[in-house]
Amino acid sequence: MPEFRKWILARHPVGLPERDCFALEPCALSDIREGEVLIKVDYFSLDPGMRGRLSGDSYAAGLKIGDTIESAGVGTVLESKSDKFAPGDVVSGALGWSEATVHRDRGLKIIEPSLLSKHVSATAFIGVLGVPGLTAWFGLNDLGRPSEGDTLLISSAAGPVGATCGQLGKHMGLKVVGIAGGPEKCAYLQTLGFDDTIDYKADMPLETAIAAACAEGVNIFFDNVGAETLDAALVNMAAGGRIVVSGQVAEYNRQNPVGIREVTRFITHRLRMEGLVVYDYAPKFTDAIGQMAELINAGKLAYTEDIIAGIENAPDAYAGLFGGENLGRRLIKT
Repeated sequence: MPEFRKWILARHPVGLPERDCFALEPCALSDIREGEVLIKVDYFSLDPGMRGRLSGDSYAAGLKIGDTIESAGVGTVLESKSDKFAPGDVVSGALGWSEATVHRDRGLKIIEPSLLSKHVSATAFIGVLGVPGLTAWFGLNDLGRPSEGDTLLISSAAGPVGATCGQLGKHMGLKVVGIAGGPEKCAYLQTLGFDDTIDYKADMPLETAIAAACAEGVNIFFDNVGAETLDAALVNMAAGGRIVVSGQVAEYNRQNPVGIREVTRFITHRLRMEGLVVYDYAPKFTDAIGQMAELINAGKLAYTEDIIAGIENAPDAYAGLFGGENLGRRLIKT
């Protein structure tokens, strides 16, 4: 068997995760037991939301020193001692920053060839049809409570969650405004059908730019950033507005989080703010994936992937997420 490698946590980061927070080690792959499969990992994801778990407990238990860095992945079954999977099956699941892994047969899903098309790749199942897309789907539908004609404002709108959310909003008849960093990302959002875009790197104060783009107020703010961006959106919320807290990428590496300052608006405008962990909706995943796949195949939902070759590049590519380097879902091809 060839030698496979994996990234483990070498030290808990303080601030931006640096390369020496991780260590690249050989995989110790023992013989598989009953109910296990050996998977060659073909792609794994890099997720900003994992940042909290590198330093301590978050939406799930924090990683300990020596643990394999966790992430979603797509891989091919090499060996199986499970009646659920056979060699050659392409699967998705929590495969980690690894070139290969031995995995229990629970928590894995076969990517049926019939689900794939010229529009739907296997990697879509850890992107637009995985956690990012499902976060957009359930966050907007369940917590956003959209009505036709509502104004939907999205931060980090060029990321995989934001871009999916915006396109779903357009499909529902919403006015969609995206906040992104730089002309290239704003132009990308225009190609996805966003009604307007705001470049947070431009000279205009963000609060003023939101007011100009959302003249009647924001009915739904889908927040992936937090901090100053959240406050700028709060002062522009319409009465009865809903704030969906999907992520807080501006806060993850801060030792002293900014938090929320514009609280009065919650009282005067009767606002509602709620966070979500997408795994709470797991029983509804299959139906949502089916509906989104139909939209993709109908040309009504597009997705972009930022694929970097080589497992050795994972730490630097991960750190780059917090500087806004990526356009779309950032993946490592092993």
